[in-house]
Order: sequence, then C-alpha cells, then structure tokens
Amino acid sequence: MSNYYENESFDAIVVGTGISGGWAAKELCEKGFKTLVLERGRMVKHIEDYPTMNDDPWDYKFKGQVTREEKKRQFKQDRTGYTVNEASKHWFVDDIKHPYNETKRFDWMRGYHVGGRSIMWGRHSYRLSDLDFEANKKEGIGVDWPIRYKDIAPWYDYVETFIGVSGENLGLSQLPDGKFLPMMELNCVEDHLKKNMAENFKDRVLTAGRVAHITGDKKFEGRTNCQFRNRCIRGCPFGGYFSSNSSTLPAAERTGNMTLRPNSVVSQVIYDPDTKKATGVKVIDANTKETIEYKANVIFLCASAIASTSILMQSKSDRFPNGMGNDSGELGHNIMDHHFKAGASGKYDGFKDSYYKGRKPNGIYLPRFRNLSDNENLSFKRGYGYQGGASRGDWSQSIAEAGYGEDLKKAISEPGGWTMGLMGFGETLPYHENKMTLDYNKLDEWDLPTVTFDAEFKENELEMRKDMVEQAVDMLEKAGFKDVQGYDDIGAPGLGIHEMGTARMGRDPKTSVLNGNNQVHAVPNVYVTDGSFMTSAACQNPSLTYMAMTARAVDHAARNFKKSNA
Repeated sequence: MSNYYENESFDAIVVGTGISGGWAAKELCEKGFKTLVLERGRMVKHIEDYPTMNDDPWDYKFKGQVTREEKKRQFKQDRTGYTVNEASKHWFVDDIKHPYNETKRFDWMRGYHVGGRSIMWGRHSYRLSDLDFEANKKEGIGVDWPIRYKDIAPWYDYVETFIGVSGENLGLSQLPDGKFLPMMELNCVEDHLKKNMAENFKDRVLTAGRVAHITGDKKFEGRTNCQFRNRCIRGCPFGGYFSSNSSTLPAAERTGNMTLRPNSVVSQVIYDPDTKKATGVKVIDANTKETIEYKANVIFLCASAIASTSILMQSKSDRFPNGMGNDSGELGHNIMDHHFKAGASGKYDGFKDSYYKGRKPNGIYLPRFRNLSDNENLSFKRGYGYQGGASRGDWSQSIAEAGYGEDLKKAISEPGGWTMGLMGFGETLPYHENKMTLDYNKLDEWDLPTVTFDAEFKENELEMRKDMVEQAVDMLEKAGFKDVQGYDDIGAPGLGIHEMGTARMGRDPKTSVLNGNNQVHAVPNVYVTDGSFMTSAACQNPSLTYMAMTARAVDHAARNFKKSNA
C-alpha cells in the first residue's frame, strides 16, 4: 500500500472512517469530490471481516474469557468491563502498542480499523435541542454555541432517514422528535413502569431507546432489519444497525469517487502561509513507516475528538507554533464525557406468566426532566436522562448445589423473576482545565508524541449524581418494585466513550477553534466534525449530532471549495 496514489491529487481528504468519517466520505463522494479516505488501522470489509458474528457461547473456551497475557495487553481497554473477551477483543487496541499517559485517570477506548467505533457503538441516537444549544450563553459557562436547533434540524432529518432510527415521537421540547422507524416494543415490566410513571410524575415519560436499528418495512440498500440477536458489538452481517462499514462507506464506494487507504497514520495537516489554507496531509504508513504527502483542496478531520486534536496540535508552522488553529489557546482543552453508572435497580414480583421473544438490542429511555425551567433551585446545573431495561432472572437455579434430579430439571426450565434497572447519563460541564496535551518525550512506534490526559468530574457532576440515584430509587419504589438498591460507580472520564470538546465551536476566534460551519477559524478549508467540535455536552448520546453536523459541513464545503476538475 505504501506507494499507492502517492502522486495523485484529490479534491478532498477525509481522516478517519468511523461515525463522522464515513459520513464525510459519503457526502463528499456523492457531491462529485474525488476523495481520499485515510484510516490508521487495518481494513475491515462488511460481513467477511466479522470473525465472531455468528459464534455461540459454546464456541468459546472458558466462557469467552481471554488469557492473563492478553488482558495485560488491553488493560486500559478492559476498564469498560466488556471489551476484552473472545467475541470482541479484536476491535479494541493493544494498550502496549498504542500507549497514552494519565495525570488523572482517563479511559480512552479506541478501535483502529476501517469503521472505527461505528462497529462497536451503543447506537442510541438522540437530537440536541435549543435547551442544550443555549445553555452556555444563558448560564455564562464556556462559550456560546454558534448555531441553534433550527440550523441543524434539517440535517437531523436527513441523517435519520438514511441510517434508520427506530423510536417514538413524544412532543418534548428538550428531546426533539425525529424521522423514526417503528419503535422497538417495551416488555411488560418496562410498560408497567411507563404507566406508573405517568400516574406519579407529570414531568416524566418513559419510551424505548431511539436506536440506529432498522425496523418496519422501509428498504435500505445493502441492509435489512435488525434480527434481535444482540450481538451487535461483533459486527452485524445483516447491516441491521448503522455502521460505516455497512452503510456510508459502501455508499461512497458506489460513486466511484472514493479511494480508501487503510494503515495510514496522519501526522499533520500541511499549511501554505501564502494562501492561508491547508494543501494536504502527511501520512506515515503504519507498516513500512514511510512518510507520504497527499494533496487536496479540502480536509475533513474525523479521527475522534482526541486523535483529530492531536493532529492539529502536531501541525505546527511559523503561523501556528502551538498547533494549527490554536490562536485561542483552547485546542486540547474543555474535554467532556458523559458521567453515568448512577441509578437504581429493583425486583418485581408480578408478570410471572410473561416473557419476551428474541434478544432485543435496546432498552428504555427516560428523557431529561431536570432544570427545564429557571425556578427549580437544584444544587446542580443541566440535567440527565436514564437508560436501562427489564429482564427475567439469570438462571441461577441451575447451580449444582441448589438442587438435583427432577427438581433441578424443573427449575432450569423456568426463568427467574423480573428485575429492572435505571442508569443515569449526565451532562459534564466544559471546564477549561480539563485537557489533553502531547508528550514529546514519550513517543509511540511512529515517532509521534503520546497523549496525556488531565481531566476529572467536578462538584456539579457529583451533585447531579446524588439526584440520579435518589430519583431512580423513588421511581422504582413508587412502581412497586422490591429490594430497590441505589448505586453510584462514577469511574473516570472516558468511560462513557463520548469524548468531546477539544476543538470547540464558537463565535469568536479568540475563545474557540472552529466556527459555526465546523471550519478552523484561520484555515477555512479544514473542517473538524467529530466530537472535537462540541461546545457543550448535553446529556444525550452525541453520535447523531456528529453525523448531522458532518453532512451539514460537507454541504458548506461543496458550496465553497471547488473540485480540482471544476
């Protein structure tokens, strides 16, 4: 691969192939741009490169657990609790080969391959509202978003229509409605909680999670409906959920305008001081370590909030001694991630004659209900939503010591009782002191500086978590659940896998890195459309916003930067 396309010039370059990169590739290619798509990891082809997609539990030794030696190589990736096993370990990086540093603990989960984390993501897809876009200005926190909901609403429509999102319209101002496929049904206990909540709380509504899974009769090219296998993290051979591999990258490829180059580590964006624009990127071949330059009229950085910001930081010149676009000094600052793992669970005695069919890859969603007005006088700013679900027991009756003979056979043929869990996902405020830096004294295998994290949750998040637990306990108890237990396991930033804010958007180049079109203020042909641009975090899963903002940014680029052959 090292010499492929070396002397070829492109209309556009996209760095990264995940949620944002796939969308940038699709949109640019469909608009006629000859586009080079660069991925630092290996090639992954839809279906044929999902090695564990059809494995059953009995196909693995030791219930899928890996050896101690394997765990040592993914000791940070394993902090999530679900990454290092036989079914999914191949999607996550080797922490020895790809090190980073922690002044304070930060759980940086990464997948270096074509498709990135779009293969492993949780698929919850929610819109931000003006409550979110206006919060910073209203409260005097961080900087004001340079856009409002009306600016992105049509792009949410566009993205949802293409990727397929199942869900229910609720008419809530804090969680705008969308273009949804049929909602995945609640099971009987989830529906019980929904009805009880409506009776006891006027400000709360429970619904199914809005997830990027195909349901209903609408046809999607190359994809079919979710099969309710709940093996999503392995890669879906049906394309039942949205990923770059099953959706946007094939769409880009169909145009004939995409050149995809895996094993390509982008080290910097090249700047021309005469034109005051970027001319291309420098790439290190991941295998040969050869350095290559590629030229293009427009650059899209979509490598993730941390990786794209690292590239900008490494893009130093006389004009940008502290990194491209860093006139404000905000590059690398304002790291945000959602804090979660706070809530409650309980048991329900009823519905013993009811069960559910299949393995629904989704649970419930309870939209934000805190700080929707100005007079709530709570001890924290912003808010949170809940995710969770109900299921029947864990078949513990089959433990040998618990029975034998005919009684044991009867016990293991019947499911256990119902349990219900509510887990809060809360907004983290944008603190300037929460940051990432580059350590040039600790280089990686490609002689590039390693990232150092210095970020933490603060008092506002801690106060919010108390309310997450208290309200979850209250809702379950009012609905008749027994043995209700609250919990709070805060962990560290990064664990939510929603890194945001390191190259934030803003109205003023003195306090932000990007403008309202995702362009670097001082280098207008460089766009950044992954989590870097987020000015505040909201409490909703952010991937849908990344996709919508990417499509919007490409539309802007297509109208403002000519193709080479135009």
